[in-house]
Amino acid sequence: MVGTDRVAEAFAAMPREGFLPPAQRKSAAYDGPLPIGGGQTNSQPSTVEAMLRLLDVGTGQKVLDVGSGSGWTTALLAHLTGPSGRVLAVELDPDLVELGTRHLDGAGVSWASIHEATPGVLGLPGAAPYHRILVSAMARRVPDDLVAQLHTGGVMVIPVDGTMLRISRSMQGIGITRHGSYRFVPLR
Repeated sequence: MVGTDRVAEAFAAMPREGFLPPAQRKSAAYDGPLPIGGGQTNSQPSTVEAMLRLLDVGTGQKVLDVGSGSGWTTALLAHLTGPSGRVLAVELDPDLVELGTRHLDGAGVSWASIHEATPGVLGLPGAAPYHRILVSAMARRVPDDLVAQLHTGGVMVIPVDGTMLRISRSMQGIGITRHGSYRFVPLR
């Protein structure tokens, strides 16, 4: 529909406070990262918004969310794909996998799920390819393992060495554009 702002609609449908620990909920409107446990944070809302706009998720797409934390970005992505899509998320911390899964259950997005990441394996290669990949952790360089999981025509948004990158995969190869400086927890 012309004139709609799908990212703003996703933010309205999946308010941040529902994905924060009880002690942090009073700070949900704060435009900065908030601790969620395990040394991890719920990302700054303006950063999440910028990343989602770069990712340009379409209805019905298959999306990978790397570093799902409390499940907020996973729920936002699920809103953007709608029930005809699929969102698979990975998180290393088992406590955050459990927390994020509870949050997704509460959000009613049954087409989204969070999986415990396998140490040393980036993403969920067995379920690839993906139309979109969102990475909410800082890589030192572009991770070829994740690029390989992109569908032809797919897009990945990832912070690399302090710069937000939009990586697109086409029949002609890989294209990379740069979109400002950001700080994130390290990708591991």
